Amino acid sequence: MMADKSSRSKGVLSRFLLEKTNFIVTGLTACCVLYTRSAGVAYFAAGAVACSLSVKVVKRIVRQPRPLHLTPGRQSYGTHSATITHYAVYVLLACTCLPVHPSLPQGQISRVLPPIIVIPWAMGIVHSRIWLGRHTWLQCIAGSVYGAAFAVGWFSLWTNGVDKVGQIVEGQFNRLLTGL
Repeated sequence: MMADKSSRSKGVLSRFLLEKTNFIVTGLTACCVLYTRSAGVAYFAAGAVACSLSVKVVKRIVRQPRPLHLTPGRQSYGTHSATITHYAVYVLLACTCLPVHPSLPQGQISRVLPPIIVIPWAMGIVHSRIWLGRHTWLQCIAGSVYGAAFAVGWFSLWTNGVDKVGQIVEGQFNRLLTGL
């Protein structure tokens, strides 16, 4: 009997965490931006916001209905799937291709650990959208493909010139903070 109660409690907690994932991921991202004070991390976060907003525009155009058991008439496309896939792909690209920010531990741990955490977490969030009955598999796949393509494009902008502006902004911001 005790194991049933424990299992039920874990299930309730898991469901709660998955339903509130947007607040959790947003909060953790804000913490990373504040901790690193990195223009690159802020750019990454802005990309996640841009991905989320742009997929909402696509949702309005596509207007595919949610699964039948949910409120009729609400369109769906996979905003969570797109945004969290943006996170996973961008983190993987950044850890593979960019230098480690000076505020983070230097070495392989800063290259290996983030993708090991973010990719399975992202996959779990995408799967949860189906498990929670919010989307169909096709909607989650479409959202994930959108998010991956958005991440590749956003990362390409950074590595093809936006990073230079970011370095200037980050340097000015850090000089301002040290002067306070």
